[in-house]
Amino acid sequence: MQSNVFQSDKIFALVDCNSFYASCERVFNPKLRGKPVVVLSNNDGCVVALSQEAKDVGIKMGTPIFQVRELVKRFNVFVFSSNYTLYGDLSSRVMQTLASFAPNMEVYSIDEAFLELDGFDRTTLSDYGMKIKNTVYQHVGIPVSVGIAPTKVLAKLANRVAKKRKLGSFNLFDDRDIENTLANFHISDLWGIGRQSTKKLEWRGIKSAKDLRDASPNLIRELLTVTGARLQDELKGISCIDLEEEAAPKKQIISSRSFGELLSDIEPIREAVANHVSRGAEKLREQGSVAMILQVFVHTNPFREQDPQYYNTATIKLPFGMDETNLMITHALSGLEKIFRDGFKFKKCGVILQEIHPKDQCQLDLFTSPFSEPIRPVIGLMDRINERFGTDTLKFAACGVNKHWQMKADFKSKRFTTHWDELLEVS
Repeated sequence: MQSNVFQSDKIFALVDCNSFYASCERVFNPKLRGKPVVVLSNNDGCVVALSQEAKDVGIKMGTPIFQVRELVKRFNVFVFSSNYTLYGDLSSRVMQTLASFAPNMEVYSIDEAFLELDGFDRTTLSDYGMKIKNTVYQHVGIPVSVGIAPTKVLAKLANRVAKKRKLGSFNLFDDRDIENTLANFHISDLWGIGRQSTKKLEWRGIKSAKDLRDASPNLIRELLTVTGARLQDELKGISCIDLEEEAAPKKQIISSRSFGELLSDIEPIREAVANHVSRGAEKLREQGSVAMILQVFVHTNPFREQDPQYYNTATIKLPFGMDETNLMITHALSGLEKIFRDGFKFKKCGVILQEIHPKDQCQLDLFTSPFSEPIRPVIGLMDRINERFGTDTLKFAACGVNKHWQMKADFKSKRFTTHWDELLEVS
């Protein structure tokens, strides 16, 4: 039964990588296919990604790895530390492949993208979705699921059906499919519905996506404001959330990591802070922005009740909008000196950049900003070299060399696609 409800010619496809981190590990290690795989968070703490096989043996997302060691041993689960360099590069390859299937695309996350398929023949969409799936797997080795629908929210639901039923591709244009899907989709799983919103809706008897779609528009606007009204329209097949082809500039940039071991000496913490500043400054330059406020924080491990606890933050109002790594490192280390205390075992430090503005709209400082000009060509050259040859090919001395403060990664795979000395060897 073909629907006559949708008056719009809009067609969206959501392409979502299946168990992305685990799938990345399988690309260069075929023996992992069909086997349970888990990927751990920073410092090898908790499970942040897992294959379906790992779910089937009882491992759950977010579980500390020490709590499931028995399951890991009993079912021969393969365990990996997060390898963000590998995952980022394979994500880029997936997105490059997807870009060839549609004139417009929105990269929604590291493993998801929306494609705009306006003008496509709806009778061929299922075949086209399978073509996308097969091509991505052939070119990159990453399995994906494709959901196609007249709105982005419905495309999300279609993708969930495709993944759950292992269909590869599924589209929502048929009345019967739409009714069945919405009736069996709990509101807590809807895009943009959080825990508090779920409680509000359930209290009013709205438990499924179908209930939300058919509810009074005034009630939904009252409970969920204009965001809920848009969501309700999207469930009705009225497209009101467009593609965002360019990511919005970040209004706050945070760079932080837990240390691989507890630190009492300031020197390795200084190196860590300098590295966090470097990452933050690079992100500023990538989006053409500058920051007016820089915060540095350190804290101990709150779970070690036997240790004295300490947390502090230094907030530095920068003299002018900055994106220069060297100047920002100087300010950050000055802030660290003010908040560091002897006698504590520190677990984590980080840098937060705030009051971020477009560089071409920032008020210059008559007396101090010219001093940053001589270093600009050098920083620009460093960015280009690091982009071409890899992160930290060139860096400031304050960032250190050995990085003993780095987080644990005892089960990390190689960076097969970005480092010459870690290329896959075939004999």
